[in-house]
Amino acid sequence: MTLKEFPARSFRSGFVAFVGRPNVGKSTLVNQLVGQKVAITSPVAQTTRNRLRAILTTPDAQLVILDTPGIHKPHHLLGERLVQSARSSIGEVDVVLLMFEGFKLPGKGDEFIVRLLQNQKVPVVVALNKWDLASRANQDNIEDSYQKLLSNSDWPIYRCSATTGDGCDSLIAELVNYLPLGPQLYPSEMVCDQPERVLLADLIREQVLLHTREEIPHSVAVRIERIEEMSPGKEASSKAPSTAILATVFVERKSQKGILIGKGGAMLKTIGHGARLQMQKLIDGPVYLELFVKVVIDWRSKPSRLNELGYEGN
Repeated sequence: MTLKEFPARSFRSGFVAFVGRPNVGKSTLVNQLVGQKVAITSPVAQTTRNRLRAILTTPDAQLVILDTPGIHKPHHLLGERLVQSARSSIGEVDVVLLMFEGFKLPGKGDEFIVRLLQNQKVPVVVALNKWDLASRANQDNIEDSYQKLLSNSDWPIYRCSATTGDGCDSLIAELVNYLPLGPQLYPSEMVCDQPERVLLADLIREQVLLHTREEIPHSVAVRIERIEEMSPGKEASSKAPSTAILATVFVERKSQKGILIGKGGAMLKTIGHGARLQMQKLIDGPVYLELFVKVVIDWRSKPSRLNELGYEGN
């Protein structure tokens, strides 16, 4: 589909920030809306670090979605920069989607974000995500609690499930209403504006989040060192070229390195296997992945290390 296929007079385009506490399902909803995986997800809070722009194009509109890090109380410089990134997004968009875990009653963290947004001029739409997990007996009580929390605003409330897609069409239609009239900002086939290296690094970090203990995930960063396309050998069953990827996984302590590698290298092999399968979907071809683990003491609190790994402050 090309730009000319959309009537310019009625077409809308603009920016939407997904905002909420960690682990409310922002990245899962991004993937659901664009129809493929562009943001990593895991049960671990603070999974999102890079402020990803996902692109959803419909016949009527193009939404550029900013998947922001969860707003939380930071405990180190990295956390401060992630929260700073999320908060700065609010003033850069046409509308904010404020997401809650809809099967739970609101908490103090939710109250903080509501107060933060009430002090801004940007329009807000509310999504009670994970509504499919709310029992019928509790739904009225939960909805009443959020109505009370939002009593000082006129923000519309939608119930949805990022996992099943229920309620997502109505949510998209509501967000489009707040976008200005204008042409597409990105080609129709584009679903993400992140560099390939960032996406590949995140796929590795996602596997670390899924497979390691609680003391590891937040202490991990990944840097792609090299990407090379290799021609198939004479005896290769496939004639398609393969992609060789070399990556370094950073941790903060030697004990974490041991856990990440595992007995006989078993854990690192599991992480690499899972990441490679996801990379092959992204690249659409065979991947050879080599991982190294490096200890950098307290890298999350060192500005120079954060800058080097792409977590730059404003």
